[in-house]
Amino acid sequence: MAKFDYDLFVIGAGSGGVRAARMSAQYGARVAIVEERYLGGTCVNVGCVPKKLLVYGAHVREELEDAAGYGWSVPPASFDWPTLIRNKNAEIARLNTVYEGLLSKAGVRLLDGRGVLLDPHTVEVNGQRHTAERILVATGGWPFKPDIPGAEHAITSNEAFFLERLPQRVVIGGGGYIAVEFAGILNGLGSHVTQLYRGALFLRGFDDDARAFVAAEMHKKGIDLRFNTNFKRIDKLAGDVLRVTLSDGSTMDTDLVLCAMGRVPNTEGLGLAEAGVKLNDKGAIVVDDHYQTNVPSIYALGDVIDRVQLTPVAIAEAMVLAGQLYGGGAEPLDYSGIPSAVFCQPPLGTVGLTEAEAAQRYRHIQVYVSEFRPMKHTLSGRDERTLMKLIVDEESDRVVGCHMVGPEAGEIIQGLAVALKCGATKAQFDATVGIHPTAAEEWVTMRTPRPAPAKAAAGD
Repeated sequence: MAKFDYDLFVIGAGSGGVRAARMSAQYGARVAIVEERYLGGTCVNVGCVPKKLLVYGAHVREELEDAAGYGWSVPPASFDWPTLIRNKNAEIARLNTVYEGLLSKAGVRLLDGRGVLLDPHTVEVNGQRHTAERILVATGGWPFKPDIPGAEHAITSNEAFFLERLPQRVVIGGGGYIAVEFAGILNGLGSHVTQLYRGALFLRGFDDDARAFVAAEMHKKGIDLRFNTNFKRIDKLAGDVLRVTLSDGSTMDTDLVLCAMGRVPNTEGLGLAEAGVKLNDKGAIVVDDHYQTNVPSIYALGDVIDRVQLTPVAIAEAMVLAGQLYGGGAEPLDYSGIPSAVFCQPPLGTVGLTEAEAAQRYRHIQVYVSEFRPMKHTLSGRDERTLMKLIVDEESDRVVGCHMVGPEAGEIIQGLAVALKCGATKAQFDATVGIHPTAAEEWVTMRTPRPAPAKAAAGD
């Protein structure tokens, strides 16, 4: 008779939890998974997937406007927010069903409810206790709200996907990818958007040239960017009007306040302290290189460990963990060279080191920059430009960073990420024949480095 009910019990059915459960079950483990909200976690329900659908919807307006330059007469168009949200919800519901089917097919038992740790081998769900040899916590992150007067009047990205109507005026607080993406979405769909950020320039951690370029393009699209500015308080006036008091003492009235000031590990109320699991000062679960906590039977991965908050990273971590525990072994995950994209408008794609990081790591670097008007807009007349930037370690000739702001940046950077993972050199980039006419061919035709790049300081 088995000592435990399960070999592995997973708390949280997001991307990482589902993949770990499925793969472990396929390796032969007895697995259960519990979820209290929705299958697929943040990414599928209130993150990557619905956000990308909204980005597509927001960009349609520009496509309609650009059509005239190509000879198309488009009658005056109107936009219906409820239709977009209804169609988005239908697609998310379909994906929830897909996730349920994947778990069922793999032989994973799915429990609906909140999983709470009682001890290193026991999880309680809806008053029922389940024992497991190992427990995996994959509960992801949760939007952060500032502790200011009137914060209850603001929404987070969770609620933004389910608004009943499109607001005429929106104030967005935050400078990360979520804030920047929602600014582009709501502006593109017709809202007047003001974005506040406490620092001198948003998208901290990305390449400085790319950050500045995104800001310039967003400003051209009519988004009111206010840097070195933050919320001080939010007051509700008559009707649905909100008054935002800013850090400089000024005020502005709006119909919606969206707090997009980052996400925190979702660790509260899980019984982690009772089970003896150690957290860091940010509330994230502390794990070793094998995703094992200080309690040997308890593991954690994904956003809840706050290493790299990206869905593909959580999935990769899950693959490694399942392989190590039940698949006979697996190589540790290489966290270097992880590509990412910000689906602002135009989008930002990046892989490798920023110029500032490269200047600190290598003795001599070469920086290649190209800025141009996309071919499409020679006829559309739109004032939108593209930026491409290559960073090279001069001594080894290796390309160590690629950054792009422009149409399909994420799609293009994905291919370059393979090249960088393989250690491609600038000479190999130069020897590659471009596909003409495309924007992507610029990556293999940049021949002249920018003169004497100075040692760049880390961006704000």
